[in-house]
Amino acid sequence: MQSSNPVLNRSSAFAPGQGQAYPGAAPYGQPGQPGQYGYGGPGTPPQQYQGAPAGARPMTMDDVIVRTAATLGVVVAVAAIAWNTIPTDLVTPAFLGGALLAFVLGLVLSFSRKVNPALVMVYAAAEGVFLGIGSKFIASYVGDSGIIVQAILATMVTAGLTLATYKYFAIKVTPRFTKMVILATMGFAGVILINFIASLFGFNSGIGGFGAMGLLFAAIGAGLAVFNLILDFDMIEQGVRHGAPQNEAWRAAFGLTVTLVWLYWNLLRILAILRGSD
Repeated sequence: MQSSNPVLNRSSAFAPGQGQAYPGAAPYGQPGQPGQYGYGGPGTPPQQYQGAPAGARPMTMDDVIVRTAATLGVVVAVAAIAWNTIPTDLVTPAFLGGALLAFVLGLVLSFSRKVNPALVMVYAAAEGVFLGIGSKFIASYVGDSGIIVQAILATMVTAGLTLATYKYFAIKVTPRFTKMVILATMGFAGVILINFIASLFGFNSGIGGFGAMGLLFAAIGAGLAVFNLILDFDMIEQGVRHGAPQNEAWRAAFGLTVTLVWLYWNLLRILAILRGSD
């Protein structure tokens, strides 16, 4: 089973029965012989990973939470700095530069077999510049900076409800569901990219605007982000259950950050469009 998030797809650590927690360990999810325990195997003693290389112990959910919090913290901190310090004459180049750098680093990290934590933080900083300037523009558009707080709260509530629904209603992530989300996400991203390129030549489809078309695509984007969260929660849970190495928590954190930023941006646009139509 694969996640629609390409970040998690690059590592076999998020698929059961593949890889090793450290050299000499049993493959993820497979019970080992004495001295070779698969993570979560029956009768596994707490000291099973003594002697493993530093940082090679199995990933835990706490590892993912801590690293995701750190990555999102950088996004928020840099966004606040960009909002308050970037001068007006540098807003446009900083906005485009942040978006371009985040896009390029996102691709690099997505296709890397091993995620570099420092590069993840640089990505988070670039994303922060993009979101800080973009959020300030939208706040100016509606004439109320309080919309940013509303969008952040809406993102937190939506992500929390998605996680609760996934856990407590025992949502089964089937291959068919995964394939549908992957195809829909790729199609949506393709339309957005084509629209962006077309806008550079003066064509305005309204997809990125604040009209009815913009509202429709923002709603579709938010919905796809929710579906991606479900797939990512499932893949991370598999990684923890089957003994992915600790350093894979950075990959999981980056993947969640990408999806949560995408969710926030679309919810912010929805709120702005609805507010502007009052």
